[in-house]
Amino acid sequence: MDQWILTLLTFVPVIGAAVILCVPGEQKNTIRWLALLTTGICMVLAVWLFNAYDRANPAMQFVVQVPWIPSFNIEYHIGLDGLSVSMVLLTALITLLCIPASWSIEKGVKGYFALLLLLQTGMQGVFVSLDFFLFYVFWEIMLLPMYFLIGIWGGPRKEYAAIKFFLYTLAGSVLLLLAMLAMYFNTTDPATGENTFNMLVMMDQANHSEWLRAGTIFGRSAPLMLWMAMFIGFAIKVPLFPFHTWLPDAHVEAPTAISVILAGVLLKMGTYGILRFNYQMLPDASQYFSTLLAVIGVVNIVYGAFCALAQTDLKRLVAYSSISHMGYVILGMSAFTVHGINGAVFQMFNHGTITAMLFLLVGVIYDRAHHRYIVFPNDYHEPELRGQLGFGGLWTHMPIYGSLTMIAYFAALGLPGLSGFISEALCFLGAFPVHRTLTIIGTLGVLLGAGYMLWAFQRLFMGSFNERNKDLPEINSREIATIVPLAVVVIVLGIYPAPVLDLIAASLSDLSHTLSAHSGMAANAF
Repeated sequence: MDQWILTLLTFVPVIGAAVILCVPGEQKNTIRWLALLTTGICMVLAVWLFNAYDRANPAMQFVVQVPWIPSFNIEYHIGLDGLSVSMVLLTALITLLCIPASWSIEKGVKGYFALLLLLQTGMQGVFVSLDFFLFYVFWEIMLLPMYFLIGIWGGPRKEYAAIKFFLYTLAGSVLLLLAMLAMYFNTTDPATGENTFNMLVMMDQANHSEWLRAGTIFGRSAPLMLWMAMFIGFAIKVPLFPFHTWLPDAHVEAPTAISVILAGVLLKMGTYGILRFNYQMLPDASQYFSTLLAVIGVVNIVYGAFCALAQTDLKRLVAYSSISHMGYVILGMSAFTVHGINGAVFQMFNHGTITAMLFLLVGVIYDRAHHRYIVFPNDYHEPELRGQLGFGGLWTHMPIYGSLTMIAYFAALGLPGLSGFISEALCFLGAFPVHRTLTIIGTLGVLLGAGYMLWAFQRLFMGSFNERNKDLPEINSREIATIVPLAVVVIVLGIYPAPVLDLIAASLSDLSHTLSAHSGMAANAF
């Protein structure tokens, strides 16, 4: 059982999707409950992994390695370390909560939930793959369900948002494919003497060819070119400036649950890929690009925050806040220190839970008011719009909704006592000794984040009450059930972050030491 727990976790959603496709389309409640049961099983398996994982062991655990396509040395090779187990747990939690959040979907219920479960398999597979080819297969599997979930069940501009998401991600996938082939043909498995897609073998520099160490591509250093190809492929997914423009459109047009998965899980695949591939396979090149990473991280923090300040659409504001908060991850990663990398991965987990809360809360108010405009009703310049759109004074009308929103917004702005503060502080703590000036600039994001979050909160819940909203009902029990678990995680990890930090510490400490061992080599290597 222990050996095949990851296989079950990864492919149970496929089984659930297959069962759903056999159910008559008119039995909508049966389909919904089957989807909930499937994701519930995955959550139980993820919790079991969380408890069974050996936190003192930085090596891969629960490994399965069997031949898949022997003629090319492609294997079904999966396993977990601290970095991936935290992401597997996050994926299972977010997907489980997205099922009841999708209860209101009425069009194409069978197709929607089947695609959502297939998407979960793609996401879980990305985090557990230890074969580069297998990783790429799961990476591409994830692309199609998301395209259809946005393009069919999205908003008025859903086709535009879906094709933009698809083309951006596919462009990154092409670069990943080229890098994968280059790594395959220049990595030799010492056990067989043949080329391999085994990621663990690729992480050992001794198995690299001379070309991969000192060769050239178009007259440029091969390691640097490969590093950049993989980085751009993953940066599009994060997304990092200037590859970010697909994200606000995708978020605004996607259904609520798909926005939650997009922000809560898919964005983390980009930073996960940088840590797993760029850092571990090409550590010298990673050191070479350290300052560039820090600059990009700070640009993301500040640029995303200023864009968020300019928004009047609540969902677009949260989308730009995601761009800003993922900048903290990149800044923490760029220093290669233990604190910085731990803070980056902890921020990945915390951002997943906090942003999931934010998008679920946006969905609650949109389902009732059918708009997301957050300018005070009488602030519109156009006389015909005054009093027609906007909120204001909702706290007295929807106190439970207001209280849950307060937790999410304060967590997003980094209030001490909530999880966002701990991870952001660790990112700054780890980056400051290495990139002092850039870290100081990056702290502006905290101030700007407080600005746009409080700006939005004020326009939702304070000021005079817009009487047009007098019939809006309070948040219901199903919606509370999707949001409260995330609120509990945000509060508990804000007070006691050890459960996640202990989970990732050994593996990330090992990664940090590996990168530090190459710090003196990078300057002379290129």
